[in-house]
Amino acid sequence: MTWWHSLTAWLAAHGAIVWWLSIASLAALLTTPAIVVWLITKLPTDYFRASVHPPLETFADFPLLRLTLLIVKTLLGVVLLLAGVVMLITPGQGLLTITAGLIVAEFPGKRRLERWLATRRPVWRSLNWIRRRAGQLEFALPP
Repeated sequence: MTWWHSLTAWLAAHGAIVWWLSIASLAALLTTPAIVVWLITKLPTDYFRASVHPPLETFADFPLLRLTLLIVKTLLGVVLLLAGVVMLITPGQGLLTITAGLIVAEFPGKRRLERWLATRRPVWRSLNWIRRRAGQLEFALPP
């Protein structure tokens, strides 16, 4: 039980950190579902059909800006991933935040992982249910 005493002593000594982590966990708990629903409704219907996404034409003339945004996006994904791991042991939606971090970050095999997860029957039904409720067309099933 010495680890328990060490943990409670650390928590007592770092009350401000625990307080802010709890506030961040509560904020993630309340905002993440709304953001996820909004993102699902903004995706194009053929999002899961393409094996790769072409780069946005907006950045064609600004390669440095595209690289900067890619780095920021990946760093945000890593932060969400780490916050999700922390939320596995503190209050909050750890698995949902880890998933959001994986979606935001860029890494090899990401498209394949997204398509595999999305095409699981319960997930696919949920995604299309959300889109129907928002008045959007359902996703097109990948080949």
